[in-house]
Amino acid sequence: MSYTELEHGYQGLRKTRPAFYLPHSNDGQKGSDSDTDDGGTGATKQVVVGICAMAKKSQSKPMREILMRLQEFQYIRILVFPEETIVSKPVEEWPIVDCLISFHSKGFPLEKALQYANLRHPYVINNLHMQYDIQDRRKVYAILESQGIEIPRYAVLDRDSPDPKHHELIESEDHVEVNGVVFNKPFVEKPVSAEDHNIYIYYPTSAGGGSQRLFRKIGSRSSVYSPESRVRKTGSFIYEDFMPTDGTDVKVYTVGPDYAHAEARKSPALDGKVERDSEGKEIRYPVILSNAEKLISRKVCLAFKQTVCGFDLLRANGKSFVCDVNGFSFVKNSNKYYDDCAKILGNMILRELAPTLHIPWSVPFQLDDPPIVPTTFGKMMELRCVVAVIRHGDRTPKQKMKVEVRHPKFFEIFEKYGGKTDGAVKLKRPKQLQEVLDIARFLLNEIEQRSAPELAEKQTKLEQLKSVLEMYGHFSGINRKVQMKYQPKGRPKSSSSDDGENQNSPADPSLVLIVKWGGELTPAGRIQAEELGRIFRCMYPGGQGEYAGTQGLGLLRLHSTYRHDLKIYASDEGRVQMTAAAFAKGLLALEGELTPILVQMVKSANTNGLLDNDNEASKYQDIAKARLHSLMQQDRDFTAEDRTAINPCNSISINMALDFVKNPVRCCERVQQLIHKLMAIVRLKKDDPKTRDATLYHGETWELMGRRWGKIEKDFCSKNNVFDISKIPDIYDCIKYDLQHNQHTLQFDQAEDLYINSKYLADIVIPQEYGMTMMEKLTISQGICTPLLKKIRADLQRNIEEAGEENVNRLNPRYSHGVSSPGRHVRTRLYFTSESHLHSLLTVLRFGGLLSSQEDASKDEQWRRAMEYVSMVSEINYMSQVVILLYEDPTKDPCSEERFHVELHFSPGVNCCVQKNLPPGPGFRPHSRNDVRNKSSSDNSPTDSPGPSSPYRCGERENTPFLYLSLFLSGVHHYDRLPTLSHQHLLRTKLAPPQLSLTDMEPGKCRKKEKLGPGLSNSRDDLEYLTPLSEEPLPGRVRLNRAWSGGRGTVWRVGVPTI
Repeated sequence: MSYTELEHGYQGLRKTRPAFYLPHSNDGQKGSDSDTDDGGTGATKQVVVGICAMAKKSQSKPMREILMRLQEFQYIRILVFPEETIVSKPVEEWPIVDCLISFHSKGFPLEKALQYANLRHPYVINNLHMQYDIQDRRKVYAILESQGIEIPRYAVLDRDSPDPKHHELIESEDHVEVNGVVFNKPFVEKPVSAEDHNIYIYYPTSAGGGSQRLFRKIGSRSSVYSPESRVRKTGSFIYEDFMPTDGTDVKVYTVGPDYAHAEARKSPALDGKVERDSEGKEIRYPVILSNAEKLISRKVCLAFKQTVCGFDLLRANGKSFVCDVNGFSFVKNSNKYYDDCAKILGNMILRELAPTLHIPWSVPFQLDDPPIVPTTFGKMMELRCVVAVIRHGDRTPKQKMKVEVRHPKFFEIFEKYGGKTDGAVKLKRPKQLQEVLDIARFLLNEIEQRSAPELAEKQTKLEQLKSVLEMYGHFSGINRKVQMKYQPKGRPKSSSSDDGENQNSPADPSLVLIVKWGGELTPAGRIQAEELGRIFRCMYPGGQGEYAGTQGLGLLRLHSTYRHDLKIYASDEGRVQMTAAAFAKGLLALEGELTPILVQMVKSANTNGLLDNDNEASKYQDIAKARLHSLMQQDRDFTAEDRTAINPCNSISINMALDFVKNPVRCCERVQQLIHKLMAIVRLKKDDPKTRDATLYHGETWELMGRRWGKIEKDFCSKNNVFDISKIPDIYDCIKYDLQHNQHTLQFDQAEDLYINSKYLADIVIPQEYGMTMMEKLTISQGICTPLLKKIRADLQRNIEEAGEENVNRLNPRYSHGVSSPGRHVRTRLYFTSESHLHSLLTVLRFGGLLSSQEDASKDEQWRRAMEYVSMVSEINYMSQVVILLYEDPTKDPCSEERFHVELHFSPGVNCCVQKNLPPGPGFRPHSRNDVRNKSSSDNSPTDSPGPSSPYRCGERENTPFLYLSLFLSGVHHYDRLPTLSHQHLLRTKLAPPQLSLTDMEPGKCRKKEKLGPGLSNSRDDLEYLTPLSEEPLPGRVRLNRAWSGGRGTVWRVGVPTI
């Protein structure tokens, strides 16, 4: 069932744990009259649930797991029929139960179970008559056809029929004709008995002929290849088209018509080898069912009258086909499924039987109830859409090396992969990288074997190229890539990453070989993303409470029904894609490796340019960078004019950084001195026998760390003692990484000093590289994130219009009898990207004219406080998020301003291990409440911090506080660990939820085009995102809320736990 009330009620049942009831052979008492002592409170009538199945099934691990959870229900008692009783005794001697869970397996007397059901009339979970039909594939296909469910094209060869028309077979070399229906190879031959698993697949002669013979798993095999190409001549069979599924089958498990759990496995037809994990279980991969597949699940469950039912799906040619229905079956190894199955069955049983047995039981929140959740200002509304833009997790420092090459072998590979046509080539595939590595090895061998002055390549660069390509022992385009660019007249040196040849070298054609590595998601980054995914569940129905506990599972249940429409997009960088996969793993409680999750769940956002950067934006960025770098080269303390020129928008965080830096040249000199000291330590550690074999984070060696810092050391300061300000982000990136992951090995006493100095410089440089004035920031932001903004607008608008091209998880009205609001669903769109898109999106929110004028913005207290907080955020760190929540109150008039409510939430992401203090923020407080607070408000002073151990007292101001979990990962002090959030950080009340919020506004009041500057006012299409979502202004409110991340505030001061 689902899930807000049910989740709360189910957990409450854990307080009383009736004993697990296993019968003795003489147990035959009447279940409806059975009483048990409930913790000494007196006799309590219970529903007796009987499990009637063969011992192998009733004692299996999945059944034991589910029964263990079913017994958590106070009014349910479990009774398992002994196998001896089932097989040997007449049904009159079977125990009497109120509810019967019975299913067929090998040796099970199904006829006796039917006799028992007719005799005792229990509530039957899985219809027993239909279990006869499930044993016959002919009847299964007939039922599926009658329900309009897609199945492979098939024909039945019924040799048991007296009618010769039913068993006409003409066999040719590459096809068979069955009763006039032609099947070209490859085709499938299935016995009509569902108990016979000897299924053959016949291949055409063009593919080598023969057949693949499938059977029930024996050890590590599920099929074998046979050279036999002729079909079987005895027995009755179904012949059907072979469906090309790319080697995977989808197993779907329903629990009632509104719940389906799906897993994919390697098709047994692929190679017959069963893939098993370290525990010996068959490897299954997580699957997101489309809305059409969820509808199929509902149809199958209802058509076969099997509450608990498994069936097989084949995904081929853009469609989903049902190829087998198995009847009663459980997921083999999923705690989430066990929880869900027990709750659904338990509540289904009690809903049916509690009224007749006079058991006090209230109907819980149902699957088809609207997803009602509290908004930040207390009102309960229906959650309709969640849109999140999220930065990737912790990564290794990005690095690159350039070398000019002239050897013919490099030109050969350049031409081989189409470089001659485009003048450049990008190599990412393992085979391509292996070829480059082979060339590097060959040239190094040539240098060692003989003096080879004709080799223009420098040995040190070739050695680094070889070292980089040999990292990790395997290739992946996620880790490394090589680019080659053609230079008809050679190339001058521009930085230490070049090969350093003098400028008078021969002006012959050459290639610039650029190797890029690093920038990949670290194990800590995966943990961050996965943990944030778990936290993220908690905004959905049933998600209130502590995220690490059993609360927060509402999203999982919602997702397993037709009510959730989820799509995850990621840009093409490996770190972004792996972050998205790890987030999905945490969000949906998936198991296993990230690669199959990535393949099946994460869509590329670059196919439509959704997360691409605009070339025009890069041009404006270069202009802003040049001016900023000029201002940062002055060897003097910042004057008032300098501060105004560098920070015209008066950002608080930049002002704080300017206060610390004072003289930019002196600060850069300090950074350079600290880098020299760091390099000395690295060289010392590399040569010291005690430390040279020490393992650095993520497989890095002292040699690679030395080269990483050595390149920065050379590039940061030129021979003329002019500092390259563009290297400051790289310095900050590297020291943050080493301080976080390598300090225990590096043991550099002044690492924190280097971190702090480089961070304050980066706090100036990084945000201002995206524009210095408001107009520059908007121009650059528009170029970077306009496609994303348009997509977000479409996501929100489609929920309002209930139309559009994207598939949504809705029920066909024909099959939605008894389901309230069948068309309503929660749409979730997650966009994983890099820092540039988060900077740009925040710029649009801050300066994009959400309020009609600057005067309105200055007068609105909520807006001012929200903007003050954003202005204090110095860094858009790993896992930063902007989250947009759309709520609807369907009880309000569609034209009413109270119909829709939109919230924009922001979190600056993880926090480093050094500067643990987070930006202070006052929290969200609705204007409507400001003037009605009485003396009790002042008595509970917001400046009094409750402290780590004292109770969170915000709810004392009102008798019925709302609980509402903060879904944001902010205030995380260590990349590899997240704080355990306690309730003191999670409470929301009607009075003052701890979030920042924009003021109420009318979406129609968007800023005018002429305010945008010349770079933004050329195209109406480019400005669509600044206009209302529809011709009629969308009623509702727009709020910008920040995640409550600790710190001091005007509402409460809440501390973040220290790790």
